[in-house]
Amino acid sequence: MSVELRSDGEDLLLPVQARPGAKRNECGGVHDGRLRVAVTQAPEKGKANREILRLLAKSLGLRRSQIALEDGETASRKVFRVSGIGTAELLERIDQLESD
Repeated sequence: MSVELRSDGEDLLLPVQARPGAKRNECGGVHDGRLRVAVTQAPEKGKANREILRLLAKSLGLRRSQIALEDGETASRKVFRVSGIGTAELLERIDQLESD
């Protein structure tokens, strides 16, 4: 199963299944068409969202300015807007996460 990316103009919308308060930071795997991301930060005052953004950027080889939270600020099911990368390239980077 792969991540169900959607395009929105020049940008891509990346669905994420977030798990705050995890034992360690991890990015990889797919659940219900969403990229799984676990962070150690607690879901309070946006701390977990900031950590998820940082981890996604680092794991996918993106600049922090290329990724932003689009939807799901207080939910575990989130959508991130990714710019400056094509669908095939982003899917390849996500697949690379799963094989590492």
